[in-house]
Amino acid sequence: MNIPNGEILQIAKEVIEKEASAVSNLANYVDDSFAEVVKLIYNNPGRLIVTGIGKSANIAGKIVATLNSTGTHSVFMHAADAIHGDLGIIMPQDIVMCLSKSGNTPEIKMLVPLIKRMGNPLIAMVSNCDSFLALQADHIIKTTIESEACPNNLAPTSSTTTQLVMGDTLAVALLRLRGFSRSDFARLHPGGSLGKRLYVTVGDLLDKNSNPSVSCDDTIQSTIFKISASRLGATAVLDKTGSLAGIITDGDIRRMLEKGYSLETLKAGDIMSRSPKTIDFSELAYKAFNIMEKNKITSVVVLEKGSYKGLVHIHDIIREGIV
Repeated sequence: MNIPNGEILQIAKEVIEKEASAVSNLANYVDDSFAEVVKLIYNNPGRLIVTGIGKSANIAGKIVATLNSTGTHSVFMHAADAIHGDLGIIMPQDIVMCLSKSGNTPEIKMLVPLIKRMGNPLIAMVSNCDSFLALQADHIIKTTIESEACPNNLAPTSSTTTQLVMGDTLAVALLRLRGFSRSDFARLHPGGSLGKRLYVTVGDLLDKNSNPSVSCDDTIQSTIFKISASRLGATAVLDKTGSLAGIITDGDIRRMLEKGYSLETLKAGDIMSRSPKTIDFSELAYKAFNIMEKNKITSVVVLEKGSYKGLVHIHDIIREGIV
């Protein structure tokens, strides 16, 4: 079947517009009842158990992952598994949140009375506010939609998108109440580039042997040897007191040669850049990368309490998986 590209693009745009409209409408449902749910979860000493069936269960799992990663202890419980033994997950101090579009599926109708019998507070994230789930719940987070983005109004599309967004809304509100900081986020996300950006410091990357230096009076020839030996493409230049005076890169050497200057008459201090980009030993490595990117350079001078410690190269940052 040969379908014109224009028709496919039109379908795609219609889906995006329908789902964007459904998400935009959620702002009308963020009211005092939503605020009460946030405060209930925030003040509760137990966990938030999130459950659902079908595609809502998939969204429930994502919401749990987001909540756990932002400081709200949460557990996913599949509604079908719950009625076959997984109800044991729920502890006396836990709150249960159930996701459902219709609120009337057989599994939900079987599960809800069991939760109510256990005495745990029940939050319904539901589209149909006249449903069994909504009428039995202690609190309602409304995710009502006019229709699915599916042309048959059957496949969960707009409904699951609104659940996902409302779950993010809940997580961010709780994050803000908890004062969840970048350091807290790093503690829970130690893996991957995202986590490393938040905790790997320049000092963690600095090789003890990555501290090439020459004096202001050193010859250009010895400076070239120092740059080549370090394989960093640069060397720091130190004054007579051992303080940082500048930096020489292989680019500085090339520019000197292009201008026809003699190797025999110049010293390192004559060709160095006198205002090198620096970063403290304790700063995040990702900040060093930002400095390199902004200034279109490949190395940054590392200082500790003002003293030269070495050079960190962009390859060190890439090799660590920070970018």
